[in-house]
Amino acid sequence: MDRNTIIAVILCVIVITVGMAYQQTLLSNEFVETETTEVTENIPVPVLASSSFSPLGTDGDSSTFNISSGSLDITFNPKGGTIESIYDKTNDVNLILTEEGDNNAFMLYWGKDKSSPIDDVFDYSVETKEIQGKNENITQVAFSRSYKEETTGTEFVVEKKFAVPENDEYMIQMAVSLYTKDGSPIPINIDSQMYTVSVGSQVGPEFQSLNGNYDYRRVYYRLADKNSRKTVNSGNFTSSDSMGWAGVVGKYFAFLLIPETQNVVTLTEAVQTTGETIPQKNTIYMSRAASGESKTTDVYSFYCGPQLSSTLGIYDNAKDNVFGLSNHHLKKALDVSWLSWLEKILKVLLEVFYFLIPNYGVAIILLTILTKALLIPLSKKGTESTAKMSALQPKLQELQTKYKDDPEALNNAMAKLYKEEGINPMGSCWPMLIQFPIFIGLYGLLNKDFSLRGAMFIPGWITDLSIPETIFTLPFNIPFLGAQIHLLPILYTASMIFSMKITQSATSGQAAGSKGMTWFMTYGMSIMFFFILYNAPSGLLVYWTMSNLLAILQQVYTNKKTVAGFKKEIEEKDAAKAQKKAAAKKRNRK
Repeated sequence: MDRNTIIAVILCVIVITVGMAYQQTLLSNEFVETETTEVTENIPVPVLASSSFSPLGTDGDSSTFNISSGSLDITFNPKGGTIESIYDKTNDVNLILTEEGDNNAFMLYWGKDKSSPIDDVFDYSVETKEIQGKNENITQVAFSRSYKEETTGTEFVVEKKFAVPENDEYMIQMAVSLYTKDGSPIPINIDSQMYTVSVGSQVGPEFQSLNGNYDYRRVYYRLADKNSRKTVNSGNFTSSDSMGWAGVVGKYFAFLLIPETQNVVTLTEAVQTTGETIPQKNTIYMSRAASGESKTTDVYSFYCGPQLSSTLGIYDNAKDNVFGLSNHHLKKALDVSWLSWLEKILKVLLEVFYFLIPNYGVAIILLTILTKALLIPLSKKGTESTAKMSALQPKLQELQTKYKDDPEALNNAMAKLYKEEGINPMGSCWPMLIQFPIFIGLYGLLNKDFSLRGAMFIPGWITDLSIPETIFTLPFNIPFLGAQIHLLPILYTASMIFSMKITQSATSGQAAGSKGMTWFMTYGMSIMFFFILYNAPSGLLVYWTMSNLLAILQQVYTNKKTVAGFKKEIEEKDAAKAQKKAAAKKRNRK
């Protein structure tokens, strides 16, 4: 074998080895440029106190600086080599919320001691690099600082390199490298941990309160060997399992931290607290296990952007994203219901109406009219059943008077009457149950559809369909309502009361107990829904109010046409029965 062949074989082996390592670790990260150093055996490192590390050299420039790249505008802080804010230029929102005294996102801590942040001023550099094979550029921000462990005198370097895509992706990567200058083991072992990285305090946008439905912040995580999502219900949470990802998810945005270096990085804690300006603060902590190596590099990907299937799903296929990430299942972070398939159909219809008339408020109204029209065959049965009951009221009142002291006889007589007239008392209920999935699907769509965020309906009044509209703000708070006065919930409640009164007008002759129930259904339920929906998104209330108005029109038509028809039908039946009875008597006399 000649020299050139030997060289070619060696190069092929090197290329294949590097390629396999690349695929196994998912590191298509050319921005990670650490010098090759000899890795020693995993020598046990003595447990150290967190106060035994001292920065070397002098502090450099500590001024914050901005990197504007693609969809994001990121403010970096050399103090700790952290991120102070991430601003989504496309959606006009700050995606990281902190208050005075909070540590910045991606702060490192010695071991697991959150009272010992690595917040010294780091040296930094900024440069543009090309991702090979992707024809895409990234902006690399590299921070570094040298330290000395006072007990052993070992010197080591802490490096943090951020890669920000220059396209419109919302994924950013951070590589954390630690290495000693003399090849000795990294001298950090605090409760078996080398360092902890944090993400917090909260994902934006800004909020005054969280009601758990119309706006919320939840902590989700997915284990590395599981596809299912888990929820941190409340308070603090700890886990020693290897993480696929963990993060804070709101109704419209998500912040997900992904440890690409598996088995050594785990979610150690998810802490929920309250602050002065942030009602709920969720901070995620991930820890890196200590080792006897002389050099380690751990890569973290973090998604900070819209909670959309289109922007989250690209990280399941390596060819679809800058960093070549795959199989991260970030769409598991989406809040979807069992009727998500129906929501998708309704979403397509909503977008069709928006294409025809580019106003989402009008599109919601047209979608409401369409769904009502499609449900007419079902709702017609319900209204007809109600109309029959209304036409039958005089006979029911006679029975109630006749058997007022005998409830059992009254029930038997009413059942016989219903059977003779071919009426099912539950006939108006079953169509409503069948229509219920449509109502739930529309509720799910209009409550959280990203397209409605910032969408104006009526200038000066309903300027954002994703939040409550406000006509004026009081200088004081009203119990259960707050200081902001919303008009749509009032209009919705009025339309609900009017709709219920028309629908239940047939109950005017019922017994006192039934009247009491009717009063509760008409007023009690309406008032209850007023408080439930008071802080609902405007788009949702536009749908509910329009739905009530259409129900009123349908019931008015039914009361005028159908009820009269059924009354006439009953009168004709009664007349025929009376005539038949008279004829029979006449024959008997003969």
